[in-house]
Amino acid sequence: MARIADFENKWALVTGASSGIGVALARELATHGAKLILTARRRERLDALAAELAARGAETRVVVADLNDPAAPGEILAATEGAGLVVDILINNAGFGLFGAFATSDADQASSMVRVNCEAVVRLSRLFLSRMVERRRGWMLVVASSASFHPIPYLSTYAATKAFDRSFALGVAAEVARFGVNVSALCPGTTESEFFEVADASRFRGLGTQSAEAVARIGLHGLARGKRTIIPKGSSRFRSFYVRFLPVPVITWVIEKFARPKR
Repeated sequence: MARIADFENKWALVTGASSGIGVALARELATHGAKLILTARRRERLDALAAELAARGAETRVVVADLNDPAAPGEILAATEGAGLVVDILINNAGFGLFGAFATSDADQASSMVRVNCEAVVRLSRLFLSRMVERRRGWMLVVASSASFHPIPYLSTYAATKAFDRSFALGVAAEVARFGVNVSALCPGTTESEFFEVADASRFRGLGTQSAEAVARIGLHGLARGKRTIIPKGSSRFRSFYVRFLPVPVITWVIEKFARPKR
């Protein structure tokens, strides 16, 4: 039976490892004996986390990369598998959101969100999963969101990218399960992280935030067990169930009234 102890001495690649859920996932993996490859844009934060984990006995590597660059996934592969590090655990965590009316949003930022939240996930997954399939072992976690279960006005692009992530993870999970590779979609609700500041979406913060540590712990245990959809927060599990029975126009009308930016 699969168990989280199977992560011991395996190399785990964590994208977006400089803050929030990414940091928590790296720490939780180190707790279970995994070796860490940390990647993000901010070297100072990665170096600080690597030093912290090394002090706890974890073997670490740092790969600085900007997933807004289509060449970055290939560079990450070259720095890991290309350098002899066998990546058995891929954590597709990097991503960001922006709050506001789509019609007046920055087009470049919206396109960048699609590249980081979706395109980079596809590229990294294709590069690393093929090797896991060949070895007949591996785990991949795609960090989606509870926002993936229905459209969210004023977070329209972000919610759409996370719906893509969840659907992508579940489809690939069915393809690779027979090769001994587990793929899970992690769907956190409101989580205490930098997301609210980066996305300028502080109005959603009061909806009962969960700690990044709790999300990471629940997510990795679910991945180890082969659970394909992991929803760490109880209220999000309830919402993901009942929205199936509500018309989308009703859902979006309610959210639009709640989230509409003040003039």
